[in-house]
Amino acid sequence: MVLTLYKIDASPPVRAVYMTIEALNLPDVEYIDVNLLEGEHLKEQFVQMNPQHTVPTLKDDDFVIWDSHAICGYLVTQYGDNDALYPNDPKKRALVDQKLHFDSGILFPSLRGTVEPVFFWGEKQLRTENLEKIEKGYKFAESFLTTPWLAGDHVTLADICCVATISSMHEVLPIDENKYPKLSAWLARCSKENFYKKGNEGGLLQFRQLLKSKLS
Repeated sequence: MVLTLYKIDASPPVRAVYMTIEALNLPDVEYIDVNLLEGEHLKEQFVQMNPQHTVPTLKDDDFVIWDSHAICGYLVTQYGDNDALYPNDPKKRALVDQKLHFDSGILFPSLRGTVEPVFFWGEKQLRTENLEKIEKGYKFAESFLTTPWLAGDHVTLADICCVATISSMHEVLPIDENKYPKLSAWLARCSKENFYKKGNEGGLLQFRQLLKSKLS
Protein backbone atom coordinates (compact mmCIF):
# COMPACT_ATOMS: atom_id res chain seq x y z
CA MET A 1 0.00 0.00 0.00
CA VAL A 2 1.42 3.35 -1.09
CA LEU A 3 -1.15 6.08 -0.48
CA THR A 4 -0.54 9.58 -1.81
CA LEU A 5 -3.00 12.41 -1.18
CA TYR A 6 -2.86 15.58 -3.25
CA LYS A 7 -4.33 18.33 -1.12
CA ILE A 8 -4.65 21.85 0.19
CA ASP A 9 -5.28 21.97 3.92
CA ALA A 10 -7.88 24.75 3.91
CA SER A 11 -10.17 22.72 1.62
CA PRO A 12 -13.18 21.16 3.40
CA PRO A 13 -13.24 18.11 1.06
CA VAL A 14 -9.55 17.53 1.78
CA ARG A 15 -10.24 17.74 5.50
CA ALA A 16 -13.00 15.13 5.13
CA VAL A 17 -10.38 12.75 3.76
CA TYR A 18 -7.94 13.71 6.53
CA MET A 19 -10.58 12.88 9.14
CA THR A 20 -11.34 9.54 7.48
CA ILE A 21 -7.63 8.69 7.47
CA GLU A 22 -7.46 9.58 11.18
CA ALA A 23 -10.61 7.60 12.02
CA LEU A 24 -9.16 4.56 10.23
CA ASN A 25 -5.71 5.12 11.77
CA LEU A 26 -4.02 4.67 8.40
CA PRO A 27 -0.22 4.89 8.56
CA ASP A 28 2.31 6.20 6.08
CA VAL A 29 0.23 8.44 3.86
CA GLU A 30 2.28 10.78 1.66
CA TYR A 31 0.84 14.27 1.35
CA ILE A 32 1.52 16.55 -1.60
CA ASP A 33 0.39 20.19 -1.54
CA VAL A 34 -1.40 21.59 -4.58
CA ASN A 35 -1.72 25.37 -4.46
CA LEU A 36 -5.04 26.17 -6.10
CA LEU A 37 -4.58 29.90 -5.61
CA GLU A 38 -1.44 29.67 -7.75
CA GLY A 39 -3.06 27.40 -10.35
CA GLU A 40 -0.93 24.34 -9.65
CA HIS A 41 -3.98 22.11 -10.17
CA LEU A 42 -4.05 23.22 -13.82
CA LYS A 43 -0.54 22.03 -14.64
CA GLU A 44 -0.32 19.32 -17.28
CA GLN A 45 1.02 16.60 -14.99
CA PHE A 46 -1.84 17.01 -12.53
CA VAL A 47 -4.52 17.29 -15.23
CA GLN A 48 -3.26 14.08 -16.82
CA MET A 49 -3.73 12.32 -13.49
CA ASN A 50 -7.07 14.01 -12.70
CA PRO A 51 -8.79 15.60 -15.73
CA GLN A 52 -11.21 17.35 -13.37
CA HIS A 53 -8.13 18.93 -11.71
CA THR A 54 -9.64 18.92 -8.22
CA VAL A 55 -8.35 18.22 -4.74
CA PRO A 56 -8.40 15.95 -2.93
CA THR A 57 -7.00 13.38 -5.31
CA LEU A 58 -5.84 10.02 -3.97
CA LYS A 59 -3.32 7.72 -5.57
CA ASP A 60 -3.12 4.18 -4.22
CA ASP A 61 -0.21 2.56 -6.04
CA ASP A 62 -1.43 2.85 -9.67
CA PHE A 63 -5.10 3.52 -8.80
CA VAL A 64 -6.24 7.16 -8.88
CA ILE A 65 -9.54 8.44 -7.49
CA TRP A 66 -10.86 11.95 -6.87
CA ASP A 67 -13.96 13.43 -5.16
CA SER A 68 -13.78 13.38 -1.37
CA HIS A 69 -16.86 11.20 -0.90
CA ALA A 70 -15.57 8.60 -3.34
CA ILE A 71 -12.16 8.67 -1.66
CA CYS A 72 -13.60 8.31 1.85
CA GLY A 73 -15.83 5.41 0.83
CA TYR A 74 -12.92 3.72 -0.91
CA LEU A 75 -10.64 4.07 2.11
CA VAL A 76 -13.21 2.55 4.47
CA THR A 77 -14.03 -0.30 2.10
CA GLN A 78 -10.42 -1.05 1.22
CA TYR A 79 -8.67 -0.46 4.53
CA GLY A 80 -11.24 -0.31 7.33
CA ASP A 81 -11.28 -3.00 10.00
CA ASN A 82 -15.08 -2.93 9.90
CA ASP A 83 -17.95 -1.19 8.14
CA ALA A 84 -18.99 1.13 11.00
CA LEU A 85 -18.13 4.31 9.11
CA TYR A 86 -19.74 3.14 5.87
CA PRO A 87 -22.15 0.27 6.57
CA ASN A 88 -22.58 -2.66 4.21
CA ASP A 89 -26.25 -2.98 5.13
CA PRO A 90 -28.14 -1.44 2.16
CA LYS A 91 -30.57 0.62 4.25
CA LYS A 92 -27.92 1.94 6.62
CA ARG A 93 -25.61 2.74 3.72
CA ALA A 94 -28.44 4.51 1.90
CA LEU A 95 -28.87 6.84 4.89
CA VAL A 96 -25.15 7.65 4.81
CA ASP A 97 -25.20 8.14 1.04
CA GLN A 98 -28.22 10.41 1.36
CA LYS A 99 -26.28 12.78 3.63
CA LEU A 100 -23.19 12.58 1.42
CA HIS A 101 -25.32 13.71 -1.53
CA PHE A 102 -26.75 16.45 0.69
CA ASP A 103 -23.19 17.60 1.29
CA SER A 104 -22.21 17.55 -2.38
CA GLY A 105 -25.53 18.93 -3.64
CA ILE A 106 -26.52 21.52 -1.02
CA LEU A 107 -23.90 22.20 1.64
CA PHE A 108 -20.65 22.45 -0.30
CA PRO A 109 -22.10 24.37 -3.27
CA SER A 110 -23.52 26.96 -0.87
CA LEU A 111 -20.13 27.31 0.82
CA ARG A 112 -18.15 27.38 -2.40
CA GLY A 113 -20.54 29.87 -4.00
CA THR A 114 -20.08 32.17 -1.01
CA VAL A 115 -16.30 32.13 -0.67
CA GLU A 116 -15.18 31.64 -4.28
CA PRO A 117 -15.79 35.31 -5.26
CA VAL A 118 -13.73 36.34 -2.24
CA PHE A 119 -10.92 33.80 -2.59
CA PHE A 120 -10.48 33.98 -6.36
CA TRP A 121 -12.26 37.06 -7.78
CA GLY A 122 -11.14 39.76 -5.38
CA GLU A 123 -14.52 40.60 -3.88
CA LYS A 124 -14.37 42.11 -0.39
CA GLN A 125 -17.89 41.35 0.82
CA LEU A 126 -19.94 38.19 1.11
CA ARG A 127 -23.04 38.29 -1.06
CA THR A 128 -26.34 38.25 0.83
CA GLU A 129 -27.95 35.77 -1.55
CA ASN A 130 -25.13 33.31 -0.94
CA LEU A 131 -25.35 33.64 2.82
CA GLU A 132 -29.04 32.84 2.50
CA LYS A 133 -28.10 29.55 0.82
CA ILE A 134 -25.86 28.69 3.77
CA GLU A 135 -28.76 29.47 6.10
CA LYS A 136 -30.96 27.13 4.07
CA GLY A 137 -28.37 24.38 4.49
CA TYR A 138 -28.47 24.88 8.26
CA LYS A 139 -32.26 24.54 8.27
CA PHE A 140 -32.13 21.26 6.37
CA ALA A 141 -29.37 19.86 8.61
CA GLU A 142 -31.32 20.81 11.73
CA SER A 143 -34.34 18.88 10.47
CA PHE A 144 -32.21 15.81 9.66
CA LEU A 145 -30.84 15.45 13.20
CA THR A 146 -33.44 13.13 14.67
CA THR A 147 -30.62 10.96 16.06
CA PRO A 148 -27.34 11.98 17.74
CA TRP A 149 -25.46 11.59 14.46
CA LEU A 150 -26.56 12.33 10.90
CA ALA A 151 -27.16 8.72 9.89
CA GLY A 152 -27.93 7.02 13.20
CA ASP A 153 -26.57 6.50 16.68
CA HIS A 154 -22.86 6.41 15.82
CA VAL A 155 -20.40 8.36 13.69
CA THR A 156 -20.30 7.58 9.99
CA LEU A 157 -18.87 9.15 6.85
CA ALA A 158 -22.02 11.27 6.79
CA ASP A 159 -20.79 13.13 9.86
CA ILE A 160 -17.16 13.27 8.79
CA CYS A 161 -17.88 14.70 5.34
CA CYS A 162 -20.65 17.06 6.43
CA VAL A 163 -18.74 18.44 9.42
CA ALA A 164 -15.81 19.36 7.19
CA THR A 165 -18.20 21.58 5.24
CA ILE A 166 -20.44 22.79 8.07
CA SER A 167 -17.51 23.76 10.30
CA SER A 168 -16.30 25.90 7.40
CA MET A 169 -19.76 27.36 6.83
CA HIS A 170 -19.77 28.23 10.53
CA GLU A 171 -16.68 30.38 9.94
CA VAL A 172 -18.56 32.27 7.22
CA LEU A 173 -21.95 32.49 8.94
CA PRO A 174 -21.90 31.40 12.61
CA ILE A 175 -24.60 28.89 13.52
CA ASP A 176 -27.25 30.45 15.75
CA GLU A 177 -27.66 27.89 18.54
CA ASN A 178 -31.08 29.31 19.41
CA LYS A 179 -32.36 28.71 15.88
CA TYR A 180 -30.45 25.49 15.31
CA PRO A 181 -29.89 23.80 18.70
CA LYS A 182 -29.55 20.28 17.28
CA LEU A 183 -27.05 21.36 14.65
CA SER A 184 -25.07 23.37 17.18
CA ALA A 185 -24.95 20.41 19.58
CA TRP A 186 -23.94 18.05 16.76
CA LEU A 187 -21.07 20.33 15.73
CA ALA A 188 -19.92 20.43 19.36
CA ARG A 189 -20.01 16.61 19.54
CA CYS A 190 -18.01 16.31 16.37
CA SER A 191 -15.41 18.78 17.62
CA LYS A 192 -14.66 16.52 20.59
CA GLU A 193 -13.78 13.54 18.41
CA ASN A 194 -10.09 12.78 17.91
CA PHE A 195 -10.49 12.51 14.14
CA TYR A 196 -11.87 16.06 14.13
CA LYS A 197 -9.10 17.47 16.29
CA LYS A 198 -6.36 15.83 14.23
CA GLY A 199 -7.92 15.99 10.78
CA ASN A 200 -9.99 19.18 10.73
CA GLU A 201 -8.79 21.80 13.18
CA GLY A 202 -5.52 22.74 11.47
CA GLY A 203 -7.02 23.19 8.02
CA LEU A 204 -10.07 24.95 9.46
CA LEU A 205 -7.74 27.50 11.06
CA GLN A 206 -6.10 28.05 7.67
CA PHE A 207 -9.53 28.50 6.10
CA ARG A 208 -10.43 31.06 8.80
CA GLN A 209 -7.20 32.99 8.29
CA LEU A 210 -7.55 32.96 4.51
CA LEU A 211 -11.11 34.23 4.69
CA LYS A 212 -10.12 36.98 7.11
CA SER A 213 -7.19 38.07 4.96
CA LYS A 214 -9.26 38.19 1.77
CA LEU A 215 -12.05 40.20 3.40
CA SER A 216 -9.72 42.70 5.03
